[in-house]
Amino acid sequence: MTIPGQLDLDAPVPAHRGDPLAEQRAMARSAAIVDRSHRGVLAVPGDDRLSWLHLLLTQHVAGLPDGAGTEALVLDVNGRVLHHAVLAHVDGTVWLDTEPGDAAGLLAYLATMRFWSKVEPRDASTELAVLSVVGPETRSVLTAAGAPVPEFAYGSAGLPGGGVVRRMPWPGRDAADLLVPRQDKATWEARLVAAGARTAGTMAFEALRAEALRPRLGVDTDDRTIPHEVGWIGSAVHLTKGCYRGQETVARVANLGRPPRRLVLVHLDAGDEELAVPGDPVQRDGRTVGRVGTVALHHELGPIALALLKRSVPADAELLAGTDERGSPARIDPDSVPPEDEAPPPGRAAQLRGGLRR
Repeated sequence: MTIPGQLDLDAPVPAHRGDPLAEQRAMARSAAIVDRSHRGVLAVPGDDRLSWLHLLLTQHVAGLPDGAGTEALVLDVNGRVLHHAVLAHVDGTVWLDTEPGDAAGLLAYLATMRFWSKVEPRDASTELAVLSVVGPETRSVLTAAGAPVPEFAYGSAGLPGGGVVRRMPWPGRDAADLLVPRQDKATWEARLVAAGARTAGTMAFEALRAEALRPRLGVDTDDRTIPHEVGWIGSAVHLTKGCYRGQETVARVANLGRPPRRLVLVHLDAGDEELAVPGDPVQRDGRTVGRVGTVALHHELGPIALALLKRSVPADAELLAGTDERGSPARIDPDSVPPEDEAPPPGRAAQLRGGLRR
């Protein structure tokens, strides 16, 4: 079996450290550290930082306490996802880390929205580098390395010597992101390894992220993706919050219907063939019904992928993922299919009572 080449997105950091399957097992059973220093980092200090970001992001951050974090999106006017960031609010600054190459675009948007607000957003990618610890022994590794251990998901704290640690609910059973001073990255890596973490690459991290059904912007999304389709409602979108661009689409889908597509995990029957790559079509009976996202070789599940499929595709459908030499039979993991509501949303129910049909 041929594993597709490392995505250009992750090319600046190690794909593996010699044995990606063993690295996954370490993440599942103990702990491993992954260099994700190619991620972008923005800093937003200033008295108005929370109220200002609250107006621009999809998440409710107006009252985000010091020592807390979350995920958030920026949408276009049609509710399509443009940016995704993970936040940490520590010591008067909101730190946002983003997909590689996305920090400049997000900062440009934020800069146009400053007006008279007391904020000073800046690109901090040259200041801080992201390291991720993944595995059930994350707590003990952080403690042994001399880092604070936030007690709840997205909980955040300052690191000794500068930087931030943020507890994460994914991938795997436990995880934490450390935004460390870039000049101290090697020192922190050595401390975490000495504390019991195995070194690992992005291939292992991506496999566990796919297993956890956590989408990645630009890999599991396209230019039409809305938050409901990929499971970002709740984790990155607050449904009762208003006052952000694209909220009309979010509210309409939440109240009047279901999104046209959904993100699912598929198992690939690739044999010795080459696996599909992100962006490849998913077909059913010769017709395209979706697109391939993240592709990985999982240490227990074998070859898997995230796929964004039309909602009408049944869970037991026989699918083909990829094209030509990359094409392989695929089946949907039924446990990954989002449960359908027994009753339609309130707005949709009112339409039905009134005799309206789509």
